[in-house]
Amino acid sequence: MSGQDPKFVKGAFAKIADRYVVTNHVLSLGTDILWRKKVGRLVRAWNPESVLDVATGTGDLALEIQRKCPQAKVLGTDFCPEMLAHATKSGVMETQVADAMNLPFGDGEFDVVTVAFGLRNMESWEGALREMRRVIRPGGHLLVLDFSQPRGIFRKPYTFYLNKVLPRIAGLLTGQGGAYRYLAGSIGEFPYGEKMTALFEQAGFAEATADPLSGGIATIYVGKQKSEEPAAAGI
Repeated sequence: MSGQDPKFVKGAFAKIADRYVVTNHVLSLGTDILWRKKVGRLVRAWNPESVLDVATGTGDLALEIQRKCPQAKVLGTDFCPEMLAHATKSGVMETQVADAMNLPFGDGEFDVVTVAFGLRNMESWEGALREMRRVIRPGGHLLVLDFSQPRGIFRKPYTFYLNKVLPRIAGLLTGQGGAYRYLAGSIGEFPYGEKMTALFEQAGFAEATADPLSGGIATIYVGKQKSEEPAAAGI
C-alpha cells in the first residue's frame, strides 16, 4: 500500500495550523468532536498507564484522552512543529516532534497508540502501522480514527461535497484551498473498511475491527498487539 509525500504534507499542514481546528469543526458540523469523545471512552475502557497520540496535530484527541484517562501519561507527537505549538497551547501536557515512520521510542513502550486523521497522510500506511505496532506492549492496542466513504445512496452526494464543496469552504476559512483539495483527494485514495483491517493484519495486528461512524464518513479501527508467545517447556 502506498502513502503520501511527507514534504508536501508537512508544508500543507504548516500553512493551515492556525485555523485547522475551527475549520474541521465547521466542515464536519461538529461531529468530529463526538467521534473523539467515543475514542476517549474506548481508550478509557482499556485502563492504560501510557498513551501515545501519533500525528496529534493541534492536540484535540490527546486532550480528550487526558480528560478521560487522568491516570495515564499521554504524549502527543507530530512531525509538524507548527501544529504541536497549538497542541501545547491548548493544554496537551507532553508533546514531542517525531516522525511516525521512525518513532524515537523503545519497543513495547506504550499501552495504547492512537492516531486521528493522520495515518492517511503518512508516507507508507503499512510502514506506519508496523512502526506504531513496534512501540505497543504485548496485549496493547492501536486505535485509528480516520475518514472513510459511505456506501449506498450517500456515496455520490458525499463525493460531490468532498471534492467540490469542502475545498471551497475551507479555502475561504483558511486561505489555503489547495491544502484542502489535497485532503479531499487523500480521502478518496485511502483504504477503508475491510481493506484497512486487512492492512492492520498485514502489519502484524490481531483482532482488527472497523466501526463506521455517521453513516460511514469516518471509521474507528482497532488492532491488538499480539501477546508474547509462552516459552516452550523444557524436556
